[in-house]
Amino acid sequence: MNIVILGSGNAATHFGQQFQKTGHHIVQIYSKTKANADALAFALHCAAIDQLSELDLHAHLYLIAVTDQAIVSLLEALPKDIKGVVIHCSGATDLSVLAGFKNAGVIYPPQSLSKNKAVDFSTVPLCVEGNTDENSAKLLQLAQTFAPRSIYCNSQQRLAIHLASVMVNNFTNILYQMAYELLAENELSFDLIKPIILETAEKVQNHIPITVQTGPAIRQDSTTMQKHLQFISNKPDLQQIYQLLSQEITKRK
Repeated sequence: MNIVILGSGNAATHFGQQFQKTGHHIVQIYSKTKANADALAFALHCAAIDQLSELDLHAHLYLIAVTDQAIVSLLEALPKDIKGVVIHCSGATDLSVLAGFKNAGVIYPPQSLSKNKAVDFSTVPLCVEGNTDENSAKLLQLAQTFAPRSIYCNSQQRLAIHLASVMVNNFTNILYQMAYELLAENELSFDLIKPIILETAEKVQNHIPITVQTGPAIRQDSTTMQKHLQFISNKPDLQQIYQLLSQEITKRK
């Protein structure tokens, strides 16, 4: 399959590498910044362009791998007579934004992607959607060549996965940072709580999260909870977060 990648960032890099490893041919890399297009094109041994007028119109697949905010403006600039399948890889963008193209779809990875960190796609379930049954089947087959756990997923389901991913990744990470700051203020190392972070992450691999919930809220230990709140009385935002999360835990007891 001949593939054009529109974008040169993290998702473009990982998808380009995986497509190439599984025998597909990357024809072009497009980026508004020529230096960025050149860098990824050099790594993938293909052409680099920074003008859509130079776009190869005979590719089988056009992967849009830009920020969510940039998707619509890029789509508006693309020729509408493209015969290949035009796809994006966003979790929060509906398939309907591709309505102007005859063949369209989505391949979304619910995974944080960084250029310099390898991803084991054998464990990542890519979420696939096409605008026709034929395109859905074609995209799922493509995704499963390097991510065998890939699944069909409509736009609403994909949005749910994206939101859930934000909750378990982005939200927990800012809690890690708040814990880091709390420990640092008390001259303690964040290393002290790394074992419990790992233990919790390991537990939810094999259990429904609420069934392995621990802590004062699930025990309804109001004495300890009040001590915690008093300890952070100079941090009203953290107090509010503590109380809201504790309430959610208590509801599920």
